[in-house]
Amino acid sequence: MIELEIPGRGKIHLEHVVFDVNGTLAVDGRLLEGVAGKVGRLRERLQIHLLTADTHGRQDFIDVLLSLKAARLKPGGEAGQKADFVRNLGAESVVAVGNGANDAEMLKVAAIGIAVIGGEGLAVEALQAADVVCRTAFDALDLLHSPRRLVATLRR
Repeated sequence: MIELEIPGRGKIHLEHVVFDVNGTLAVDGRLLEGVAGKVGRLRERLQIHLLTADTHGRQDFIDVLLSLKAARLKPGGEAGQKADFVRNLGAESVVAVGNGANDAEMLKVAAIGIAVIGGEGLAVEALQAADVVCRTAFDALDLLHSPRRLVATLRR
């Protein structure tokens, strides 16, 4: 668990992190080098969830590298499926991380939404829905490993 006391926003108790896979942790269906270790270290503090439409058909390989099993989205309505996934976990205890237009709704409903620019860019809808924007997945993971940085960024 990560507990945050954010001035002007209150206490947040994070129990889950939900990652979009392609565009966030992976590019062109290939996990970014070095991500597996950083994601693995988060297991000490948060339950990790992966969401994917498996656009590139390589999610089984990514699952092995991360020692996780991603939830596969059904074709159509992916944005709603992602947001519902976050709601079902208890949105008030979730930090969501993504980059695409179909991530915007989950970023908005999560207690904290982190948008990642990354190699595929960042959809304007995700940018507008996020609480924090990071240049890379590594920057987003570093925020979760050093949560006082989130407090410094989000204080009002």
